[in-house]
Amino acid sequence: MSSALILSAIVLPLAGGGLLLASPGQAERNRRKYTMVITCLTTILVWLILLKGTSPAFTLYYFTRGFSVDFHVDGLSMVFAGMVSIMWPLVTLYAFDYMSHASHRNSFFGFFMMTYGITLALAFSASILTLYVFFEMLTLVTIPMVWHYRDHQSMYAARVYAVYLIGGAALGLIAVLLVTLGGGEGIFRYGGSLIGTPDRRLMCLVYFFGFFGFGCKAAVFPFYYWLPTASVAPTPVTALLHAVAVVNSGVFAVTRLTYYSIGPDLLRGSWVQYTAMTLASFGLLFSAVLALRERHFKRRLAYSTVSNLSYMLFGITLMSPDGLVGGVSHMVFHGIIKITLFLCAGAFMHMTGHEYIYEINGVGKRMPVTFGLFTIVSLSLIGVPLGCGFVSKLRLIYAGIGESSGVAVFGILCLIGAAFLSAMYTLTITVRAFFPIRGGDRYPSDGKLHEAGWRMLLPIGVFTAANVLLGMVPGPFMRLLDTIGAGLI
Repeated sequence: MSSALILSAIVLPLAGGGLLLASPGQAERNRRKYTMVITCLTTILVWLILLKGTSPAFTLYYFTRGFSVDFHVDGLSMVFAGMVSIMWPLVTLYAFDYMSHASHRNSFFGFFMMTYGITLALAFSASILTLYVFFEMLTLVTIPMVWHYRDHQSMYAARVYAVYLIGGAALGLIAVLLVTLGGGEGIFRYGGSLIGTPDRRLMCLVYFFGFFGFGCKAAVFPFYYWLPTASVAPTPVTALLHAVAVVNSGVFAVTRLTYYSIGPDLLRGSWVQYTAMTLASFGLLFSAVLALRERHFKRRLAYSTVSNLSYMLFGITLMSPDGLVGGVSHMVFHGIIKITLFLCAGAFMHMTGHEYIYEINGVGKRMPVTFGLFTIVSLSLIGVPLGCGFVSKLRLIYAGIGESSGVAVFGILCLIGAAFLSAMYTLTITVRAFFPIRGGDRYPSDGKLHEAGWRMLLPIGVFTAANVLLGMVPGPFMRLLDTIGAGLI
């Protein structure tokens, strides 16, 4: 029964998106109904799977020894699939208004639905080969959404996106082949799937390729340039895919490789662990500096995403249960935070036609709900208590202290420094919105500028409420993650 549900949740949005791409044209109302029905049915299927709990791996297709397509449900897949299944319908609703005047809407929503199915397939993958197949498919199916506007800037961004992510996947393939051939047939097991006595030096080299190959999708330093470049895509794409699904799939893959394929015991204390930790630590501070310097609204948030992805990778590369919990908790909490910030930025851009931060001057008085919620979530990103960002950052600091190494201390200092910088690059937007600079351009008070429609405001409000709720009552979710960190589910 679980296998049928998993396959249904994957196939439904893939088939639904493919049919929408094949249709020559639809009335706007019919397209919206069709898209929302498919998306909501998929989410219902996902939650039927999650409510049944974990399930053993099953093989969908067998190639040869060690190479097969396998799916299962464990604690980590439940967290990732649950996160995207809640976010997808809400961002789809937001996209209805945001894309209402755009061209090629069949193409946009078709690929948007197909991406949902591929992300779920990646989440439920039971082997590193299966994860790799859908990891690569996720890149290919999202390229058309990056070039959606079909102008020079979008086409350039799509080329950069493809070069970085396909190039990174080529490095990841080396790790996939060596892990699969190295024993255990690549099936994920907490603590590592390798059998026998693997060569530690070889596995460190394998992890090096895998960390940077899979980590390229997580914008690990120095392979971060594609993410701010891809912010030219429509805001629903940058919010859900480039701030949550696509980039978090990179973090998810690195987590699987570290804790469920090679195993932390084999890697802990090695040169490759310290190399990965150092680059993640430097990257999170370096990207925060770039975010502070950036003047384009969405690109500033994109650099912030690069920084926070490195927070997650820092936790993962600590290679301890606490590091795993810290990294995964920040993956979820930052996803909630950043999707809200991007949706707020998109609402501003949709209603004003402007893109730069200096153009926000005084707009908060015309769009108080949007920028009020932006401020609340910004405080959580900084790490102010009662926001979910405080919880995950605190767990990362605790995990770093537990590691008690010079590289871990360096990472903690970078994390704290990046938190101060995040206060500067987010709250300056709030100040400019509500307290306009004297002598600067201000939005008129004639009522022509107003809040976005309810389809855009509702998802922003729901995600803001989730941010506050998980910040005030994090216990149940963190206990689930502690169970995953202990290898119990």
